[in-house]
Amino acid sequence: MTITSKLILAAVAAALTGTFALQAQTITETTEPVTAGEVTIDPDVNYRPLDRIVAVVNNDVITEFELQNRVRQVAVNLRRQNIELPPMPQLRAQVLDRLITEKAMQQRAREIGVRVDEQMVTASIEQIARNNKLTTDELRSRLREEGVSWSAFRSQIRDEITQQRLREREVDSKINIPESEVDAYLAEQAGFTGSDTMEYRVEHILLPLPADGIESEEGRKVKALAEDILERVQKGEDFAKLAAAYSKASDAMEGGDLGWRDSTRLPSVFWQAIKNNAKTGYSTLIEGDSSIHIIKLAGERDGVKAKLAGAPVEQTHVRHILMFASDLMPEAQVVRRLNDIKQRVQKGEADFATFARLNSADASATRGGDLGWLLPGDTVPEFEAAMKNLKPGEISDPVRSPFGYHLIQVVERRTQVADATRSRLAARQALREKKLAEAVATWQRELHDKAYVDIRRDNL
Repeated sequence: MTITSKLILAAVAAALTGTFALQAQTITETTEPVTAGEVTIDPDVNYRPLDRIVAVVNNDVITEFELQNRVRQVAVNLRRQNIELPPMPQLRAQVLDRLITEKAMQQRAREIGVRVDEQMVTASIEQIARNNKLTTDELRSRLREEGVSWSAFRSQIRDEITQQRLREREVDSKINIPESEVDAYLAEQAGFTGSDTMEYRVEHILLPLPADGIESEEGRKVKALAEDILERVQKGEDFAKLAAAYSKASDAMEGGDLGWRDSTRLPSVFWQAIKNNAKTGYSTLIEGDSSIHIIKLAGERDGVKAKLAGAPVEQTHVRHILMFASDLMPEAQVVRRLNDIKQRVQKGEADFATFARLNSADASATRGGDLGWLLPGDTVPEFEAAMKNLKPGEISDPVRSPFGYHLIQVVERRTQVADATRSRLAARQALREKKLAEAVATWQRELHDKAYVDIRRDNL
């Protein structure tokens, strides 16, 4: 796996619960050159080739240089995973569609004032380096070996953070999971035939349906394409290659692999489709209201983990305020502001939640900074260490993490039996993943479809 794919996302994306658990990744040592289309990009050359416009997205353009650079990165990533590249025209079309969506997202971010300062970018890059046991200079060298320029890498990190912030504001923050849904989900799970110890590796391809549905002319074309892809899968064609060529899911360029999950963490429609056919290689087509999924059961295994087997576990109910340093508000000013908020809360001028709603840059601001009940390991080490030292009702001093500066308030603590607690958390997470995946796909497609797009097909 390369630095420029899952690693970036892992370093900048907040966990779905609103916490900040980072995933450590490994950088691949292989350095074979990859040529995408007609252009081989040398990161050490300080010039740009003669460019041309391949697409117009509202007031922005996508150039041949941008497209070739991204195609090259995707090709490197796919080859690192030993995934056969789809035909170059298909790959270019896939990547171009992704770039169009990203342009629309960036434009939306500018429109509503989502900003990412350089210190946040630097902090994220430093975290990526630490996750890979590298210095920043070593990371720079490794990127050069992979054919990625430092400026392009920083730009991609900035875009990823911006898109994540935008998504948190427009999608993530609007998803609520009532306790009644958790109860219903757990009751449903009780009737499943799968073992709690079993995990399943599922691959999927997402094909969005047009707004007028599957019965429209365009909808029938999408269904026909889905049926053709399924037939090719069932005949043994490489699923990852087909995902890279056709899927519109965010993991398409990683081969559509959802990773290992137990039945509670699979979307319920996926599990319903495979639970009675749980054998490696099983594939099927699932029609939804807004999309068609093609899934394949790539494997199953005994997933017994250290679940504490009924032992008590301490949970902490936490609120926080997140602020970032910038040119307009340097670090010292951010720290002073957070200290001022702490003093004003302690004086009773307003409660913590009010200040969080007015000042926090995190998606939890709409909930008064409430992160809910956290288990050990749910947050980054800096956050967790500060949280552990607080008594209920206490507020921390400003805490720096890779995500900015936090003011943390512990609301209360409790100790519960781990298996029951984790079952509810797993259920909530599964429901959230299901809702979020559909909501994000719909939101991205809407941004894409609302944009004015002019593809210069003569330049493709």
